[in-house]
Amino acid sequence: MTNGFMDAHTYYVRGGVFANVQTGNVIFFAIDMSERKVAAALAHVWPILAFMVGVAVAAHIKSGRTERWVSHPLRWAMAVQVVALVVIGFVPVTVAHQYVTVPIAFLAALQMGLFRNIGDLAYLPVATTGNLMRFVESAFDGLAERSAAARHACGVYGTLIVGFTGGALIGAFASRAWSAHAIWLAAGLLAVTLVLFIVDERYVR
Repeated sequence: MTNGFMDAHTYYVRGGVFANVQTGNVIFFAIDMSERKVAAALAHVWPILAFMVGVAVAAHIKSGRTERWVSHPLRWAMAVQVVALVVIGFVPVTVAHQYVTVPIAFLAALQMGLFRNIGDLAYLPVATTGNLMRFVESAFDGLAERSAAARHACGVYGTLIVGFTGGALIGAFASRAWSAHAIWLAAGLLAVTLVLFIVDERYVR
């Protein structure tokens, strides 16, 4: 939900740039370059670079190296996202958009790098295309092969798609109503997720 929310938010409020879905930024970059709008094209480059750095940081965290200095690095990564989004909500829309879209793209990459599985099912938290493909494939297997596991997967992917779409819808309405401050809703959603993450870890133990 937060990823769908943030893409709608940054597109509507922060200069027509996608903070999460870098495919969109690549396409807009190409269109702007074809029209010789270099400055507009570069606005889509910085989030892409920030996303790449975020993926590298997530890979470093997943390698276990950070646990030498920081306990529970996943919790800290989520907490940093919450605080960053709260701070971003105070940044006026008159400020250059890259000061907002770049850190959001970094945080989105961090989230994608650290959270890509629900049980044994792989998914993408920052986009819908891959999840939509897996939804249809698992639905087909559930019907044609009468597979209970495939039906379960279909339900999971369907929930992810609805969540992402719902987040984008809420983000669009909230951004129109509250402009830059709307991102505080996304921060709240992530804060609730962090609490549930901690509770779930304790329950498993």
